[in-house]
Amino acid sequence: MHYDRMLEARFLSRPNRFVALVALNGQKVVCHVKNTGRCKELLLPGATVYIQKADNPDRKTPYDLIAVQKGHRLINMDAAAPNQVFSEWARAGNLLPSPTLVKAEARRGASRLDFYIESATRKAWVEVKGVTLEENGHVRFPDAPTERGVKHLRELEACVRDGYEAYAVFVVQMEGVTDFAPNWLTHPAFGEALVQAAENGVQVLALDCTVEVDSLRIRQRVPVVLERR
Repeated sequence: MHYDRMLEARFLSRPNRFVALVALNGQKVVCHVKNTGRCKELLLPGATVYIQKADNPDRKTPYDLIAVQKGHRLINMDAAAPNQVFSEWARAGNLLPSPTLVKAEARRGASRLDFYIESATRKAWVEVKGVTLEENGHVRFPDAPTERGVKHLRELEACVRDGYEAYAVFVVQMEGVTDFAPNWLTHPAFGEALVQAAENGVQVLALDCTVEVDSLRIRQRVPVVLERR
């Protein structure tokens, strides 16, 4: 996926989870934060960030905060990006070969999962999560408790019981990490649910990304560590 109208700025503060203040060309401007996670290890005063000018010049927040520089890593923070890059990756046949259907926001009974995918002989349900929490090359999810995430894993287990393939896909919004694991410290119930889902046939994938200021694309699979540490 590609971004246009990108600008470099300096992070100042985050008054609430939806808004950030940044310095752009010496002026303080307001940005919409496209990620409601905590991101405390990323949004530090003085950090270099990359913002996108909004299409609508009359919008209350004239910019969107897209990416942040953390040391040598450029990390994409756009919460909508993982589903978009996964869709591109899946449509190219990287999950199921020669897919005949890739449907986003697919309903399953009273529930909704991120994707339903079909090929000639296979059918799969997929839930996608974006990962931005990194420490010394190790990435973790979630960065805050997510009961909704636990619910999604239970739904994927039900898909397996009904004869479908099911995937929990963690799109790591940075490149070159060592491994992925559930964040046992922050939300042990999610880690337990992920381990149980894997034991019951849900396939757990972690995929890192090539991140540039104006683009994001899935690069390769990352080792998944489910054992509690």
